[in-house]
Amino acid sequence: MNVAEYERMYQLEDSYWWFVGRHLLVDKLLDQYFDGRKDLTVLDVGCGTGAMSARLQKRGHVVSADFSSLALKFSRRRKLTGLVQLDAMNLGLADDSFDVITAMDMLEHLPDDHAAVCEFFRVLKPGGLVVAMVPAYKHLWSEHDTALMHFRRYTRSEMTELFIRRGFSVKRVSHTMTTLYPFVALQRRLRAARPPHDPPRAFMPIFPSPVNAVLTALMQCENAVSSKVNLPFGSTVLCVAQKPMTHG
Repeated sequence: MNVAEYERMYQLEDSYWWFVGRHLLVDKLLDQYFDGRKDLTVLDVGCGTGAMSARLQKRGHVVSADFSSLALKFSRRRKLTGLVQLDAMNLGLADDSFDVITAMDMLEHLPDDHAAVCEFFRVLKPGGLVVAMVPAYKHLWSEHDTALMHFRRYTRSEMTELFIRRGFSVKRVSHTMTTLYPFVALQRRLRAARPPHDPPRAFMPIFPSPVNAVLTALMQCENAVSSKVNLPFGSTVLCVAQKPMTHG
């Protein structure tokens, strides 16, 4: 991504409903699977401007990794420790060293997502968990994806296959951002009919604070459902996958 997109992300990540809703969902899932443990070793792959890593610090030791030195520069503004510049397709970290990996909207940025998932498997401890989110549906491809330098969008079956083929047990694979999916789909279709910006721009409309608060509350209500049952459609795919206790 370019400097302007990183700057915009940094300014919005702590308050914008879309980011906040996703971060709260990860919190809820980790509470479910780890029963509130505070001694976890966590790898936040593709940490971006660092808001997810900052939230994860209450759970233990966090390593915040990104391929982009520019992203890490923004993360440093949050006073994060454990920042490392790494390629997700070749992490260069020790085997069996993390309890949790979070991969929030990063697999779609990689030319080889299979290599990254292999690396996730390698560096996770037996029984360790990946929480990954990716954009859904090829038909939603738009200038937004181009601006964010995506390679692909996913279906639930593609995410399931991606992790199972690498040896994971898939615990959950669900859509999220379900409630607002019709509006997202309509917006993408309308924007596709217009000439793209030069350079391309990600679409992230800014709403008045009361509207942002309502949308955040809506995401919290949806999270309460999506953390327990798999939702059949939505603009994001959530995958929770576990490395078996024994493998070989």
